[in-house]
Amino acid sequence: MGSQHPQDARLRLVGPRPVTPAPAPAPVPAPAAPAAVGRPAPNGGFAETLHLAIEASGLSLDRIRAALAQRGVRVSVTTLSYWRRGRSQPERASSLRAVHLLEELLGLPHSTLSALLGPPRPRGRWAAAANTCTLRLEDVWPGEQEIADVFAELDAPPAGELERLSIHDSYYVGADRCGNLLRMRQVVRATVGGVTRCLVVHKADEEASGCPEITGVRHGRLGRVRRRPEIGLIVAELMLDRPLGLGDSTVFEYEVEIPSGGAETMEYSRRFAIPVREYVLQVHFDPAAVPVHCERYDRDPGEDVDRRREQLWIGASASAHVLAPDQQPGHIGIRWEWE
Repeated sequence: MGSQHPQDARLRLVGPRPVTPAPAPAPVPAPAAPAAVGRPAPNGGFAETLHLAIEASGLSLDRIRAALAQRGVRVSVTTLSYWRRGRSQPERASSLRAVHLLEELLGLPHSTLSALLGPPRPRGRWAAAANTCTLRLEDVWPGEQEIADVFAELDAPPAGELERLSIHDSYYVGADRCGNLLRMRQVVRATVGGVTRCLVVHKADEEASGCPEITGVRHGRLGRVRRRPEIGLIVAELMLDRPLGLGDSTVFEYEVEIPSGGAETMEYSRRFAIPVREYVLQVHFDPAAVPVHCERYDRDPGEDVDRRREQLWIGASASAHVLAPDQQPGHIGIRWEWE
């Protein structure tokens, strides 16, 4: 992604201006410099302190990104947004260098931000014990920067504020051997008060032209929708029927119309950032086009190699299904062969 440089090459530093003490016959201590408006309190956490410092500076995230790039450190606007909202924290060496530069650019005393960083967060599937089994977006969709950008644009709510009690996917494959429809039903429960929405992500096969379309929403409504037809991606904001209090549950359903790509569909899968009490995946085939082989596969988060495979039986109803109780973060799907 190309960088856009600000009009002036140097950023305005935010901080107290030096005050020259008035001359006096005897040495008099210089008066304390006034604090900058909006200067974060010393007892704030990293995200809060960074957020307040950015607000006080009047600088956009893009200007901050450009200033860091001029100093040899490349950090995306999405990453800066995640840092200031507490969705992730700097851990790599390059990120820690960016933190020290942020202190300089925002007029903060040395180590103001870096001193607030805790130990590195656990990654991958082993994050469960210390991080309530919630994965970061980049762990679920590695290399998918477009998804991260859209999530930042829509100010995505934290993944863990809705507990997924049940998800049921019904995927339909037509006589032309192409997937054409997904019906989805979720039962969720709020882990905090005031939950009003969630984001859903769907991506078409690589051969498809255009992106999926979400229709037939029940027990909720569509909010903002972002489409990226060139990569077959849709990210939608789903507004719940009512605000949920702590412990409240709700059910919502919707359908996804899948664009045709001309090539035969060979699989359907779902990625999980948080655990699900029960996941059910059904694939329904047209009786005129039943595959000769069908199997389930499981993968660890971010991996391209199957961790588990299991052959599935296609019954008289021309369908196969997977039941996954206590599904952990990762990747699960069904694939099939036509001949």
